[in-house]
Amino acid sequence: MTTGSSPTNIALASAGTKTTTSGTYPNNESHQLEHLNDGIYGNSKSWISNEVGRGWVALEFTKPHEINEVRWSRDRATPPQYADRVATEYRIETSLDGQTWTTVATQGDRLPFGMIVPGGRLIQAEGIDAQQRFADLQAKRGTKAAELAPLIEKPRAYAGQFVTPGPTSRLNRGDVTQPKEVVAPGSLSELGQAVVLPVETPEAQRRAALADWIVGVENPLAARVIVNRIWLQHFGEGIVDTPSDFGANGGKPTHPELLDWLACELREPTPAGAKPWSLKHIHRLICLSETYQQSSEPREDGLAKDAASRQLWRFPPRRLEAEAIRDAILAVSGQLDERAGGPGFDLFEPNTNYVKIYNSKRDFVRDDFRRMIYQSKPRMQLEDTFGNFDCPDAGQVTPKRTSSTTALQALSLLNSPFLLQQSQAFATRIEQTSEATPAARVTRAFQIGLGRTPSPEELAASVKFVEQQGLPMLCRAIYNTHEFVSVR
Repeated sequence: MTTGSSPTNIALASAGTKTTTSGTYPNNESHQLEHLNDGIYGNSKSWISNEVGRGWVALEFTKPHEINEVRWSRDRATPPQYADRVATEYRIETSLDGQTWTTVATQGDRLPFGMIVPGGRLIQAEGIDAQQRFADLQAKRGTKAAELAPLIEKPRAYAGQFVTPGPTSRLNRGDVTQPKEVVAPGSLSELGQAVVLPVETPEAQRRAALADWIVGVENPLAARVIVNRIWLQHFGEGIVDTPSDFGANGGKPTHPELLDWLACELREPTPAGAKPWSLKHIHRLICLSETYQQSSEPREDGLAKDAASRQLWRFPPRRLEAEAIRDAILAVSGQLDERAGGPGFDLFEPNTNYVKIYNSKRDFVRDDFRRMIYQSKPRMQLEDTFGNFDCPDAGQVTPKRTSSTTALQALSLLNSPFLLQQSQAFATRIEQTSEATPAARVTRAFQIGLGRTPSPEELAASVKFVEQQGLPMLCRAIYNTHEFVSVR
């Protein structure tokens, strides 16, 4: 077996290839398994199976190879003694794991008459141009190889270039045209123990020093900021309500000891098996806590003292973000496209104007039903329906979103083309997955949309509503409930 541009026999035992067989012809020193790939040709150094007309041999290479040619014979000595003894029935298979095998050649793939075989002889056959056929097959092989090459190429990412950084100078009054003395790379001394490096430090070492300083024991700020961000995502408000400002102008932590304890758990977790700087560990601590698992039901004494629930006397309810509301609507209607990766989609109508005009789509197709994280978000442009739910400006950093309640939000969820379409799709899904009775369909709508069964009062009122207004109208009503658009 040969591989590479310069033929190399990778089947040889000297190359580390191991052989196994179904059985070897017994009591004959001339026909042993080790002769199969010892590199010595001739009938007296060959292998024969112990079964007439049957038997197999497996060759295990030291690593995967691309094989260009498989050549074998019983007698390749010079001159040959048994030139007529060739294999007429065979099957060649390959495997990467030794379990799943793929057939790559059989006796049906034998060379045609007229082909010049290296080391062999030319067999003439009338009407067959063997050389031309070989050339055609080689050309097809080159074409297929060119088509295969980009498919097996791994994705690439631009990760920057490690070059020697240029000098950094102190600027007089901040003016780039007035450079003063050269400043060595380092960290801010006000944020903990400072790191100062020589001016000639290479780029890679500068990055490593910065990373070590950020997660260093003497710098608690990074861990406190990270756990506060995680807390913000779970509760809608951080322990510090200014997630990007832990300085003198930032907010004060409502539970400073809790913030410090979570930061210590991030850097040096106490449970066995938890890894330092494991975000999963912090998520698990929060979600398994009694604080997170509290009911969101209000109490008069709590509302009187802490209406915003900053002291966490209950789980603070909040409205979902725009992306989560849209994805939930699509998931409930059965239209959500869960494909991951790839190009994004646009919620604005395409146009060929020199200056693009952003008109929100009114007609939607399947490609528009991917998760909203894949939306191609233009700067400073908000889509008509979900732009009303406090979507941030894509051109600005938004560590924490606002959460407003406006009439436009209710109108968008009631009358927008997207909601009308999804309400009809929701109703169709219910009709296909429930019995035909109004009570069964109402119950199914509550189960899919709200994750619960309706109360007797809700069931009676909803059945009457469906009989009067139709099932799509009930679906629109469910989409507009406070229970659907909020976390409680």
